[in-house]
Amino acid sequence: MTPAHEHHEHHDHSAHAHHHSDPTLYRTPRDAMSAPREKLAYVALLDPDAIGVVDVDPASRTYAQVVGKWSAPKQKSPDEFHHYGWNICSSALGGEHHHEGAMERRYLVVPGLRSSRIYILDTGPDPRNPKLVRTIEPEEVMSKGHYSRPHTVHCGPGGLFISAVGSGSPDGNDGPGGIFTMDHDDFHITGQWEKNRGSQFLAYDFWWHINENVLIASEWAQPYMLENGLVPELLLGRKYGHKLNFFDMATRSQITAVDFGDQHQMVLEIRPSHDPSKTFGFVGVVVDVTDLSSSIWTWYKDGSEWKAKKTITIPAVPLDAAQLPPLLAGFGAVPPLVTDIGLSLDDHYLYAACWATGELRQYDVSDPFAPKHTGTVELGGILHHAKHPSGAQWMGGPQMIEVSRDGKRVYITNSLYSTWDEQFYPGGIPGVMAKVDVLDGGGIRLDRDFFVKFPGHRSHQVRLQGGDSSTDSFCFRS
Repeated sequence: MTPAHEHHEHHDHSAHAHHHSDPTLYRTPRDAMSAPREKLAYVALLDPDAIGVVDVDPASRTYAQVVGKWSAPKQKSPDEFHHYGWNICSSALGGEHHHEGAMERRYLVVPGLRSSRIYILDTGPDPRNPKLVRTIEPEEVMSKGHYSRPHTVHCGPGGLFISAVGSGSPDGNDGPGGIFTMDHDDFHITGQWEKNRGSQFLAYDFWWHINENVLIASEWAQPYMLENGLVPELLLGRKYGHKLNFFDMATRSQITAVDFGDQHQMVLEIRPSHDPSKTFGFVGVVVDVTDLSSSIWTWYKDGSEWKAKKTITIPAVPLDAAQLPPLLAGFGAVPPLVTDIGLSLDDHYLYAACWATGELRQYDVSDPFAPKHTGTVELGGILHHAKHPSGAQWMGGPQMIEVSRDGKRVYITNSLYSTWDEQFYPGGIPGVMAKVDVLDGGGIRLDRDFFVKFPGHRSHQVRLQGGDSSTDSFCFRS
């Protein structure tokens, strides 16, 4: 690992020009927004594990169809593909990157959240048919990375960063989760990232403010708290994550932890401002156990201190026990369960997936401390079981969100995590994908002509060819 970035607004990148022939490495969010639109989407599939390739080019005759698929080799137990990512992104245009050869956004780094195995897929020769070029076995992840259950992949300063929810033992429950790093070129594991974790113990998502040299990490749970499903006693006992952890990237040490209060259970998806000169971001909280509401918090830098405040609350909706899955029957209400959030590249709109009520919400966050609710679409959900406008059934609710670079489209899928799917949607969740169009000046509408089925699979994370709003970090402001 090379050291993390210093401040680098003054960096002259002409010296690196020969390095990055890839036009999808963008200097600024605006450059990314004005680039050509995505033509392919890659979708993590599970039960069984695969990566599906969807044609998202409206000019193509195979538009809105699955045009390729890579299936994982049969294993004794499932890999459970989750939040995979690209080998490299726009953050590569800052700092010191020592690459052997050209830098290309070409490889998909696909971790198994259950197996701790990592697959490296090459999309270069044929983007519609990713090819397996390397498998990193669980033993290497645990022995060299000192963690298990890899969760989120980010290409970042000096290498690949991967968060993991389990400790470095086969059951993953005897120590903290955290972040390990991998080499960009040959994908060997370079080690555990944290040098001094302070009070941090649980792990989930992470991202950074590169110019501040600060990494922000959220908290979910240890493997035993999630692998066989959500454990109601632990939830009501307030044992899931409820803090946001801030680390100095140069010393890899915890600077501070902001505790949201232990009634706020499961602090999950992290979305920092894409403008690298700004120091705010958003994080979603799945449930407040006192009233079953979900919330979104804005973190920010106040002088030299990092703080966070709740800026969006989405209430639970009362519902007759007979219409609720057994897990929720005793509560007499449907929690929204905000399980993913997405931020457009211009930092203007925030999207929240309310997986249990079956809503995708849009907020205008041009003032990050006073979000305005500007649009909602209903799809699936325990509440309405809303059909897709095409008339197709949508089981589950909107779960994973991917916002296109130009901010005009939002892609959504419907599965959360296999064992949790069964608890909230005992009827099953066949894998599908939909597209939401963003209207000028705010508001959203489901595209009735875009409904993709993945027969025999569930669907999770979407990644866009050329990069998307939940992978790329930029080194220069627009």
